[in-house]
Amino acid sequence: MQQLNEGLSAGDLRMLVDNIFEIDSYASKMGEDKEIVVLAFTVKSKEPADDLVDFVENGYEFVLDADTSPGELSDGKYKVFVEIERNRHITKQILELLNGLGHLTEIDDFKFRYHKSFHSLDADADNLDEMVPQTKEDYEVTVQEGVMNNFSNFFGRSYLENISVDHEDIVFQKKYATPLRMRISDFGTKAEVYDNIVGPIMLEGSSMSEIMYFTKYVGNYNITKIGNVFVFENGKYAVALEKV
Repeated sequence: MQQLNEGLSAGDLRMLVDNIFEIDSYASKMGEDKEIVVLAFTVKSKEPADDLVDFVENGYEFVLDADTSPGELSDGKYKVFVEIERNRHITKQILELLNGLGHLTEIDDFKFRYHKSFHSLDADADNLDEMVPQTKEDYEVTVQEGVMNNFSNFFGRSYLENISVDHEDIVFQKKYATPLRMRISDFGTKAEVYDNIVGPIMLEGSSMSEIMYFTKYVGNYNITKIGNVFVFENGKYAVALEKV
C-alpha cells in the first residue's frame, strides 16, 4: 500500500469521509474570511477526523491550520476545517490536497458546495477557478452576488433552529420536532424554477395539507406543489424540494 505519512496508509479512511465538502461556508479562525479560504470536510466520527487533521497539517506546507469541530454534529459526524491563504494558487492547492485525500479515502469524485450554496459541483479545475475567489476583492463581490444562493439566507426568516445540507438533501431542524429532510431539485429565479418543473399544480386536499404542514414547520413562505415537487418562494428566487 502507498504510505502517505506516519501512521496512515492509502485507504485507511475509506468510507469515513463524505465526498462533498464545503468552501467558504465557515468563518476563518486565522484571519479575515476575505483573505483565507476555509474548506470543511464531513467525517463520520472523532478518531478519523483527528487522523485527517494530522494528515493535512503534516503533509501540506500551504495549509495554515487544520482543526476538528469542538463537538459532534446533530447526526454524530464531525467537521474538519482546513484553512489556506486566498491567492492565485488556490485552485492548484485545493486539487493537490484532494489528490492526497483521494488516496487516503479512495474517493475519486469529490464535489464541493460554495458558500452554503444549494448546488454541489465537481471539484475540478474549471469549477474551482470559476467559483472560488482568489483575491479579497473578488471574495467580497462573490459573497454579495451569491446572497440568495445560500440556504441560510433563503430560509433566514424561518422558524428553524438549524438548516444544513447533506449531499443533495436539505435538512430542517425545528426545536422539539423531528428533523425534516427534503431533496433539492432545483434553485434559481422563480421563472427558471417554474419553467424547469413538469407537471400539474396540485390543489386537492392532501396536497394543501402538506403545504400547510411545511408552512408551519419551515415558515411563512409561498409554497406551490407541482406534481411531487414543492416550490418555496423568497422574493424573486425559488427552490424546488421533493419529499424524501
